[in-house]
Amino acid sequence: MAVQAADSDGRNVELEHLNESLGNPGLISPDKDLSRVLTVPFSGRIRGGMRPGKKIIVMGIVDQEPASFDLSLTCGRDSKEEEPPYDVALKLSARFSDRQFLRSARVSGKWTGEEVSTSYFPFIPDQPFRVEIHCEHQRFRIFVDGHSLFDFYHKVKSLPSIDSVRIQGDLQITKLG
Repeated sequence: MAVQAADSDGRNVELEHLNESLGNPGLISPDKDLSRVLTVPFSGRIRGGMRPGKKIIVMGIVDQEPASFDLSLTCGRDSKEEEPPYDVALKLSARFSDRQFLRSARVSGKWTGEEVSTSYFPFIPDQPFRVEIHCEHQRFRIFVDGHSLFDFYHKVKSLPSIDSVRIQGDLQITKLG
């Protein structure tokens, strides 16, 4: 599998066999050097942006004493600011204190209201998980450990502009694809 990363002088280089278990070859490329590919916070590029039929898979392990973690699909990969980029197509926030799995978006600099309805809280401290984000024409469908949890209708209408995935919080990433 070939993954692109920038070397120390900024040139793109092809790196072979980063992680054979990532699923879709080359779907996500790390923004940082390979020794930190799956460290949190993580930021990586979604090759070609999102489109109907594409899915993002994040596998990881929740920390032993977690407070929260966030998984975001964002626009503006080249933004160097610590704040979220201008548009966030989907932000999934797991909050352990009140056992909520929230979702929201940021469009033209303004956050939408957080959506909160879920049938159950799927994350357990010190346990592995698998989150799948399926992109469809009108919405994202979110699955955790194979169970459909909810849909999130697109607030960012230009799907190809959704070009990066950002992960932060109390978790370890084991696989990404």
